[in-house]
Amino acid sequence: MIEDGEEIPLVGGDVTEGLVRVGDTVRRPPAERDELVRDVLLYLEKAGFDGAPRYLGVDSAGRQTLTYVEGEVAGRPRPPWIADEQRAVSVARLLRAYHDAIEGFGIPPNLPALIEPAGLPPVDDPVELIGHQDVTPENVIFRDGRAFALIDFDLVRPVSRAGEVVNLMLWWAPFGEDTDLDPELRGLDRPRRCRLLADAYGLSEPDRRRLMELAMARDARAWHMMRFRAETLGGGWQRMWSEGVGDTIRHRQAWLDEHADTITTALLA
Repeated sequence: MIEDGEEIPLVGGDVTEGLVRVGDTVRRPPAERDELVRDVLLYLEKAGFDGAPRYLGVDSAGRQTLTYVEGEVAGRPRPPWIADEQRAVSVARLLRAYHDAIEGFGIPPNLPALIEPAGLPPVDDPVELIGHQDVTPENVIFRDGRAFALIDFDLVRPVSRAGEVVNLMLWWAPFGEDTDLDPELRGLDRPRRCRLLADAYGLSEPDRRRLMELAMARDARAWHMMRFRAETLGGGWQRMWSEGVGDTIRHRQAWLDEHADTITTALLA
């Protein structure tokens, strides 16, 4: 039986609202793919993967109940260590460990289709596993300066390994114009950091060669998806859109186009 108690609001993410801590548990309101999240977390526990919360069930309010993972998170404003290369490398290694653990889970049949706007630009990227797809600084728990666990699995979905590494680099290289980044992340050698992340993950050479093309194709979809979610879901999605995330994505598209060849050269050097 899942017990109730004092609820302490948890903040830091962009979208999920109503997230609270109760004792040594976290309570999450219902989301789009709760069943898949449950099955993924239960599988990871059976596989012996320690880098994720444990799924405990549903509480009296119908909320997912997960274990609370102690550690350090890079909320806002970003801490100075957000630019530390070794921390970023540890995130890449954690992501690879997650992929190796979840690979045996396969791609469940008959997953409900995500609601998407009509006319999205296509992306040629065959899926390989169930990815996390939200490896933001807010969703990585650090201990002793090393990435220890991934949290917030609400965006899990079928992806390729390369698609996950694009998401990893988006936040931890990171991609984008300096003026759109947090001050602690400006002026970094992004091609070098992309190479470090790819090496730490163990990304294959074919995936390195297509990574920038995939990043640009995914970004072309991202603008449409963000606008659609803002219009249909409101909440945090609408707030981000109102704060200019659409312009940030457009700037990032231009940045990727300008720097794609340099990054690919670094990845293959």
